[in-house]
Amino acid sequence: MKRAGVILAFLLLTACGAREKLRPPEGASLPPKPRTSPATPTPDQLLALPVITRPARSDELLTKSQPRPDDRFDLPPN
Repeated sequence: MKRAGVILAFLLLTACGAREKLRPPEGASLPPKPRTSPATPTPDQLLALPVITRPARSDELLTKSQPRPDDRFDLPPN
């Protein structure tokens, strides 16, 4: 019964996340505008991931089967 209480407490803690828009703390402002940007980005724009962080998947298929060359560093365990 004690274990069920602990699990229930963890589930309740995970469900209490904030659902409101992000804002800077009181008395603080957003980071300064980048030099090349025409306007200061919003918090949502600052949190958006650039495309380079999610590169496209590259599936290179073998075009012809070749035996592997001997690897002199592939030693048996001691």
